[in-house]
Amino acid sequence: MTEVLHGREAFDNFVKLMEQLGIQCSDLLRSDIMDSLKNENFDLVFVEAFDFCSFLVAEKLGKPFVSILPTPFGSVDLGQPNPVSYVPVFNSLLTDHMDFWGRVKNFLMLFDFSMKQWRIQSTFDSTIKEHFPEGSRPVLSHLLKKAELWFVNSDFALEFARPLLPNTVYVGGLMSRPVKPVPQEFENFIAKFGDSGFVLVALGSMVSICQSQEVLREMNSAFAHLSQGVIWKCNPSRWPKDVKLAANVKIVDWLPQNDLLAHPRIRLFVTHGGLNSIMEAIQHGVPMVGIPVLGDQPDNLVRVEAKKFGVSIQLKHIKAETLALKMKQVIEDKRYKSAAVAASIIRRSHPLTPAQRLVGWIDHILQTEGAAHLKPHGLQQPWHEQYLLDVFLFLLLVTLGTLWLCGKLLGMVTRWLCGARKLKKA
Repeated sequence: MTEVLHGREAFDNFVKLMEQLGIQCSDLLRSDIMDSLKNENFDLVFVEAFDFCSFLVAEKLGKPFVSILPTPFGSVDLGQPNPVSYVPVFNSLLTDHMDFWGRVKNFLMLFDFSMKQWRIQSTFDSTIKEHFPEGSRPVLSHLLKKAELWFVNSDFALEFARPLLPNTVYVGGLMSRPVKPVPQEFENFIAKFGDSGFVLVALGSMVSICQSQEVLREMNSAFAHLSQGVIWKCNPSRWPKDVKLAANVKIVDWLPQNDLLAHPRIRLFVTHGGLNSIMEAIQHGVPMVGIPVLGDQPDNLVRVEAKKFGVSIQLKHIKAETLALKMKQVIEDKRYKSAAVAASIIRRSHPLTPAQRLVGWIDHILQTEGAAHLKPHGLQQPWHEQYLLDVFLFLLLVTLGTLWLCGKLLGMVTRWLCGARKLKKA
């Protein structure tokens, strides 16, 4: 995180993190915990897709499993239809409305994404070799497609429309909780600003710990330009001693984010772009200014901007004047609020809640003894069959063969005609 906040984010660092998870996975698979799990009579295993170890645990137990994807759709290859003409590749920072050069970029980034997926998944190769006998060693990319169901932590209110397999269900907002009254200390602060309302600032727990003091200074100066009050999740112990806190700012090391987002006087949410934070903001129809830091956050905020209920600014570009301008833009232009409310209606108007969808689908596959009826045969086809490369090659050979044969016949006819003319002249 410190590397990222200093502008040195690198894919290699993420690979090193996954290598550590692979080592931990080896320790887990050889531990007594696995013996105790084998003694339990599970019907189904529920796994989380960030740490691939959970897939290996399910495979070791020999049980069917369902998986939840906590990151945006497309961050892991689930074997979904992926028309690159309008489905942006993860980290491409494109929308579903691509011009020609956008489609070129998206096509090329598909290969980059595939190579990165291979590198990430290969960090578990030694773990698989150690704990699975030769001849029956699973391949992680195949295990992902083996899941009975995929629950994706997103929603059509945020995600671009795209084709989905029947065993894929959006459950964005699964972590939403009933709104509670805001604690009195926050109500007292909000009341000072009357109808101007307040701005909520929460950049995630990791950023709050590692945030540089220079960024804190710039943000504090930006907030001082607002007529609204600002409730900022920021560790007071890390506050620069030489910086005076703006008069309209309250910093706290904890805040009830969901309850504050539901408050009638909130005007703006400044967020790092974490998926759960965005889902909570959509739930309550709150426009956003995003400051993405790493991982899926830039992609999430591309969608926020495309749906027009927020804007984003790069962390390295954080200057007081720029940030203040962005915040005022979103607060004063009512189109952002209207778009956020429209997204909230989409999010809330599902016939079933995310929890009801998740539980209902799990009940369904338990009653039907699996989800084979939801999985297309294409998931079992080799890639050259899936993309009809064998068919194209066959048709190309037939076409070339036919052209060659026609050429030969034409040559024979031409020679015969030439020979006949010579005989007549003779």
